[in-house]
Amino acid sequence: QVQLVESGGGLVQVGASLRLSCVVSGQTVTSYGMGWFRQAPGKEREFVAGLTRGAASTHYGRSAKGRFTISRDNDKNTVYLQMDSLSSEDTAVYYCAAADTEWIFTDAENYAYWGQGTQVTVSS
Repeated sequence: QVQLVESGGGLVQVGASLRLSCVVSGQTVTSYGMGWFRQAPGKEREFVAGLTRGAASTHYGRSAKGRFTISRDNDKNTVYLQMDSLSSEDTAVYYCAAADTEWIFTDAENYAYWGQGTQVTVSS
């Protein structure tokens, strides 16, 4: 059974950085296209970043472009989301997701496996 466990969230100040981690168990991370999503209170789940199964390509949501970086460590079976220049608009629960595909999907419905989420709060 595939499990995804996120960590690294917390309370930070505007302008700070955080690195989120998503540890995959039950299967190798190289088996999946991976994505990060976020959901703020009262808002729909939003695509943040994605990485193809082969790790050759990445794609970012408009809010993340230029500030966030998705990466993968095969030895640790872990996917990361490096977030820089955080603003209060980045406050949300961040979710890691895996899809049985090579490609990156921006729609959450295409991802079969999800973590429990990690809270990121950016305070001004």
